[in-house]
Amino acid sequence: MARIDIDKPRWDQSTFIGRFKHFAFITDPRTIFSSMAELNAAKLLLEQYRSASEPPGTTEQQLWHAKQLYESSFHPDSGELQNVTGRMSFQVPGGMAITGFMLQFYKTNTAVVFWQWVNQSFNAFVNYTNRNAESELTTGKIAVAYVTATTSAILAALGTKKYLAKHPSPLLQRLVPFIAVLAANCVNVPLMRQSELESGILCTDDSGNKTVPSKVAAVKGISQVTLSRIVIAAPGMILCPVLMERMEKWRWMQRVKPLHAPIQVLIIGCFLVIMVPTGCGLFPQRNHISVQTLQRWEPEQYERLKEKYTGDVPQTLRFNKGL
Repeated sequence: MARIDIDKPRWDQSTFIGRFKHFAFITDPRTIFSSMAELNAAKLLLEQYRSASEPPGTTEQQLWHAKQLYESSFHPDSGELQNVTGRMSFQVPGGMAITGFMLQFYKTNTAVVFWQWVNQSFNAFVNYTNRNAESELTTGKIAVAYVTATTSAILAALGTKKYLAKHPSPLLQRLVPFIAVLAANCVNVPLMRQSELESGILCTDDSGNKTVPSKVAAVKGISQVTLSRIVIAAPGMILCPVLMERMEKWRWMQRVKPLHAPIQVLIIGCFLVIMVPTGCGLFPQRNHISVQTLQRWEPEQYERLKEKYTGDVPQTLRFNKGL
């Protein structure tokens, strides 16, 4: 068997289709049921393969499965095992449950506040787990980001709910959770990764050698992650209320009102199975900025780069945008 480059994605990351397949591969929710022993065995197999000391008879299928388990469960920068709840592979089961209940229980202020709090707690944990490993977050910064995002979500939800209270259409009331999520995502992701905006993301050259930190790279990466999170949530949170508004008028649905919440959860799950890899694959994971951009917006870092490379400056700087 010809040796494969196990450190590169299985599919071409320069195309959206390749990125979609890659993220569908590593965000497969079935991987969250893998035991610690399976995850450590996968990590060991990849390490052995890199040093050409893998067990005799190791197949390509075994290597790709090990890579799937490793990349779905370990941080791409630090190599640390991630908490199950914070993994992107937990987005479908975790997101479908929380989003389904947010959309079902939206009529009272108490329900709105509770489910927005639950959702932002989940989002904050996911954002922290998938941050760039070079970023340093203090407990105080994490607390500020969490409180601010949760407050913004609750205020957006309650404000929108009050504004739409006089509107005769119940469908618009159902869109209150999405408006809150939209507002909170624009706050949660940047605040949870604020240290990157303050100090920059450490970039590398094409060979993977560390170069200089860049705030421009941080802005680009965080902006793309924020948009990706909105794209993941939007179809389910917009279309599911439309579907439920129609379905609840059906006679058999009126007889099974206790099942409305589970049905809504399942519908959201169907959307997320497609939208999680879609959102994650919108932009390349290993993103880049040009050295001209660095020179224009961060001249001091550009000078440091020139000193480091003594004239032979790389034209492209790469960085992990996070998830």
